[in-house]
Formats: sequence, structure tokens, C-alpha cells
Amino acid sequence: MDLQLSDKTGLVTGASTGIGRGIALALAAEGVHLAISARRVALLQELADEIVLAGGKRPVVIAADLYAGDAPRTLASTAIEGMGHVDILVNNAGGSRSFKELHVDEERWQEAITLNFHRPRQLADALVDQMITRKWGRIINITGKSEPEHTNGAFCAKAGIHSWAKGLSRMVGQHGITVNCVPPGRIHSEQILRNYTPEYRKWQCENEIPMGRYGEPQDLADLVTFLASPRASYITGAVIPVDGGLRRYQF
Repeated sequence: MDLQLSDKTGLVTGASTGIGRGIALALAAEGVHLAISARRVALLQELADEIVLAGGKRPVVIAADLYAGDAPRTLASTAIEGMGHVDILVNNAGGSRSFKELHVDEERWQEAITLNFHRPRQLADALVDQMITRKWGRIINITGKSEPEHTNGAFCAKAGIHSWAKGLSRMVGQHGITVNCVPPGRIHSEQILRNYTPEYRKWQCENEIPMGRYGEPQDLADLVTFLASPRASYITGAVIPVDGGLRRYQF
């Protein structure tokens, strides 16, 4: 299937490793000219080289710490300067903020909500007007699970992203823009390897994941690439998990 992406541009945040890196590789393989951002520039440069070696267009590499207050506007303007415009935004940066204590200080809450809710929202806000002008756009948010075992600041923030994205989708659909969310299950990444022991991962595969394995970044990147394409023009306001059946909720 031709995904009709060869003339599109995209910005992927948190692209240095794991899910973000997998998404960048998949979009580039379809001909998307990318801007890729993260804090670790050396890893971004390695990714850019890999994309070029595979025949893709050299990405615009942007060092960005999204916790900085001016990061969304700076990142958006740098991506536009480097590519002319941004058709596709993949909000991937962020990460789990597990709060197992009953009382958590406000600074930790603020950091979790800022990175996982405010920054994706602000980055979309910085790019949506130029999408409206071009009458085409894709905003895809990599979010998170909704069945926490205890308080997790990132899960709370990403539940907010689901609500915001649904509302935004109803406001921009008339301009040819779709807004969707993809909550990953257990996808192999630095964070997964850091947070879960081999013994726990084996137990979970055998007892909680119907497909019997943790996913790979490519598993999620395939869906994101489709959602980013003109082929997915009638899918918006959706939350589509990629989790091997881990979630137990019906919708």
C-alpha cells in the first residue's frame, strides 16, 4: 500500500531511542522529511546518519529539553525553518513518573504534568495554525495506560492528553487535520529495561500479555505511520492501544 507520505514533513520528539527512534525510522522509510528532537544530540546524529544510509532525507536535528519554558515555540520555529512547514507532529517525549508514596511534593507533580501534558499541548498549539493554512495535518500523541496500580504523574497527565486531543480533533477536522492518541503497552526501550527486571518481564509475558511478548518499537511505529498518512483521513479523536492485549478495558 502506498501511504502517500513522500511529500510530507514531520517532527518527532523524544526521537533519540526506543519508540521515538522507531517512529522516525518508519516515517523516513516512507519518504517523510523529518525534524528529530531530544536532549542527546549524539544519538540523534546517529539516527540521522542511519536514515540517510537507508536512502531517506537527512533529518533536521534539534537539541531540545522540553522542560524549558520556551521549548515548544523554539522547537516549532526551528523545525519550520529547517523544512519550510510541519505536516505531522508526533508528541513522543515524556515518560513515566511513578509516585508510590501517598504524599508527593508539588515540584515532582509539576514536572510530570509539564512534560507529559503541557509541552505536547503547547507544541501542537505552536504548529496547528500553519497546518490550518495548508489544509492538512496530523497530530499523534504517544500516551500511556489508564489502569495504574498506584499514582503515576505521567499517567494522570496522559489521561488529560486523551481528553484534550478528543476536543481538539473536533475543532480542526474541518481543516483536514486529524488528532489521535496511541498508548503503548510494554514496548522494549531503555525505560522498560531500567524499570522492570528480566524475571518480571518474563512473568508478565506469560501471565498478563495475550500475545506472550513485549512489543518492539516497530510494532507501534507501523500504526503511527499509517495514522500520519493521507490513508487515515477518517480516523480522528481516537485512542488506539498497541499493547499485545495487555489492557483489560473494553474501549
